[in-house]
Amino acid sequence: MMGKEEEIARIARRLDKMVTKKSAEGAMDLLRELKAMPITLHLLQSTRVGMSVNALRKQSSDEEVIALAKSLIKSWKKLLDASDAKARERGRGMPLPTSSRDASEAPDPSRKRPELPRAPSTPRITTFPPVPVTCDAVRNKCREMLTAALQTDHDHVAIGADCERLSAQIEECIFRDVGNTDMKYKNRVRSRISNLKDAKNPDLRRNVLCGAITPQQIAVMTSEMASDELKEIRKAMTKEAIREHQMARTGGTQTDLFTCGKCRKKNCTYTQTRSSDEPMTTFVVCNECGNRWKFC
Repeated sequence: MMGKEEEIARIARRLDKMVTKKSAEGAMDLLRELKAMPITLHLLQSTRVGMSVNALRKQSSDEEVIALAKSLIKSWKKLLDASDAKARERGRGMPLPTSSRDASEAPDPSRKRPELPRAPSTPRITTFPPVPVTCDAVRNKCREMLTAALQTDHDHVAIGADCERLSAQIEECIFRDVGNTDMKYKNRVRSRISNLKDAKNPDLRRNVLCGAITPQQIAVMTSEMASDELKEIRKAMTKEAIREHQMARTGGTQTDLFTCGKCRKKNCTYTQTRSSDEPMTTFVVCNECGNRWKFC
């Protein structure tokens, strides 16, 4: 048993290094080794290999690694659940201690009571927070729509994600942030659904399904949700808007008599105004960089 325990501990250490270095090279081989081993509850608790596998699952973007890691965690969780069930059964059905002495004989007060066995206190390998429950019809409908968005293209099947649990957590985070189910809440939910279903942005959905983006993060994201293509379009539009704003002018005469103090070029346009009791004022705008100035 000790040799097997050392081997599993060695694999756990290698997985931890992969997580630290953010490199999953060779991870599939290690996960296959673990799948082929007859893992017991004692080995899980002594090596804590489940925590290493779960950390790799959360970080990896490789669908095969994620799927195999989820499969291992699911099978190991059954061992823990079975152990907890047995412990509860022992607690409920444990017979009362009987004495070989006469029933009329008073017990010795100096004798200590035997301690009942305690259930193992070792923490679970993974944490599976319960699905937040709500009776609000609006919130339940939003959860259903978020679930459908997460199930787009069936990525959740390969990743092994629980879409209903995940959508409930996302909706709960949105509700807590907004505080009610008014228009702001509904618009926030609609924007998550739209971005998760976007065929041009599958990476967002996959990152949410595999845990790279947490429910708390997706609940408050804004422009970060956009696809790379949309981000580039927005960037170009912003630059164009700035340029149009800088170049905007009403009439004017083009000239090379003025030198721009910003870009040092002479491609300028000027206009002149004068009030009845004031000297003429000349306004100049650079056609190259949009710099504006005036002189009297």
